[in-house]
Amino acid sequence: MTETLKTLFLDLETAPNIGYSWQKYETNIIEFIKERYILTFTVKWLEDAKPMTYGLDDFPSYVKDPTSDKELCIKLWEYVDKADIIVAHYGDSFDIKVMNTRFIANGLNPPSPYKTVDTKKEASKRFGFLSNSLNDLCQFLGIGKKHPTGGFKLWKDCMAGDPKAWKTMKKYNKIDVLLLEALYLRLRGWMKTHPNVSVLYDKERCACQFCGSKNTQKRGKTFSKYTRYHRIFCKDCGGWSQGSIDK
Repeated sequence: MTETLKTLFLDLETAPNIGYSWQKYETNIIEFIKERYILTFTVKWLEDAKPMTYGLDDFPSYVKDPTSDKELCIKLWEYVDKADIIVAHYGDSFDIKVMNTRFIANGLNPPSPYKTVDTKKEASKRFGFLSNSLNDLCQFLGIGKKHPTGGFKLWKDCMAGDPKAWKTMKKYNKIDVLLLEALYLRLRGWMKTHPNVSVLYDKERCACQFCGSKNTQKRGKTFSKYTRYHRIFCKDCGGWSQGSIDK
């Protein structure tokens, strides 16, 4: 059986931080009441047809404490622990940090090491899009758009235990991950710092470093300060890789 790297798409939805303040805008919190916790998460393996969505209300502990995300985090940890690469939009600054915060808050150990791909970071690094939000990028590229939520009321209704709100939140979360995967596939060949997935193909040195495809062509040569390399073009993702040293 051929070994492959496992790529996981991830998106979290969280409750807001809650506290008292004297003013509405750019103000200090007088008294902090409740730190944010995870409401729902959706994960999807690359090239796997079905995304998996979970919410607090899917677990037995929800009846006793609707703000406890421990069981939800344990389920999320199980997916993350199997991943070699995690893809998330604004993931390095938000999803990954929030996830780790909730893991340690709930007494969980670090999952197995993984690499991350942040599609927002890659979009802003490589292009001049007017907006790098997931919704705007996907609409600009003709991929689709986010599911409507009706605004912050949806989050409040979920926190109040409304079953219809939970259903809408999970659908919103699920569609975000489907958009995320489609956006990632559009951007992947442009990502110069993408983890090299061809490292598993020791004898097939022309495999694409972005997607691992062997549907590649040698197209000319490139060079470093001391030596030359084959330029490898991937017919599947459109990415350019460096091949074996040209001797």
